[in-house]
Amino acid sequence: MKVLLKSDYPVTDEACKDATGKTISEWFAVIDGLGGKSIGRKGVIDQLYGNLKIDMWWITTINYLYEADRGIVEKDGHGKGFNICVTKTIAAPISSVYAAWVDSIQLSKWFGDDTVADVADGGRYTNKDGDTGVFKRVRVDKDLRFTWENPAHQPSVVDVVFSDKGKGKTGLLVNLDRVQGREEADGLRKAWGEALDRLKAHVEG
Repeated sequence: MKVLLKSDYPVTDEACKDATGKTISEWFAVIDGLGGKSIGRKGVIDQLYGNLKIDMWWITTINYLYEADRGIVEKDGHGKGFNICVTKTIAAPISSVYAAWVDSIQLSKWFGDDTVADVADGGRYTNKDGDTGVFKRVRVDKDLRFTWENPAHQPSVVDVVFSDKGKGKTGLLVNLDRVQGREEADGLRKAWGEALDRLKAHVEG
């Protein structure tokens, strides 16, 4: 899958102050005052979004920068990074939508050129775009979990959830975790949105 790494949102003190009323370092001080590391990412989001009504894009950006500045990392030495969630409703039954995720020929039409996938726990996939990964969990017509690796990007984990929306429609939720950078997160959100548009057109067509 091709990802365009160009953010429409500049991450500067000036841009942050224009959007939120404070610079990035001033928000760091606010987070420290709230408890910082001790309240965790969810606690910070609850405070900044729930109580202060700060735009969610800036909350996640400030949180990411704060964790990097304070050296907050996971067991693997990387930060929690950004979380991306993309949804799509497709006018087709779950079995048809699921098949488009596990059949190499269909994957090649919307996910990446020449995709070869062994969709089973521990199975791998590759494609011409340089994507590769391992399936961590496969539950037919329910959900998939796999790693997404590409030489141009930090590895991330992808969760795909299929839900019955009734009347022959399927709800699709794709969630990416551990994306290490704001620009990459923006690029991935756009790329996955476009991929799901292709998937919808393929399945419904």
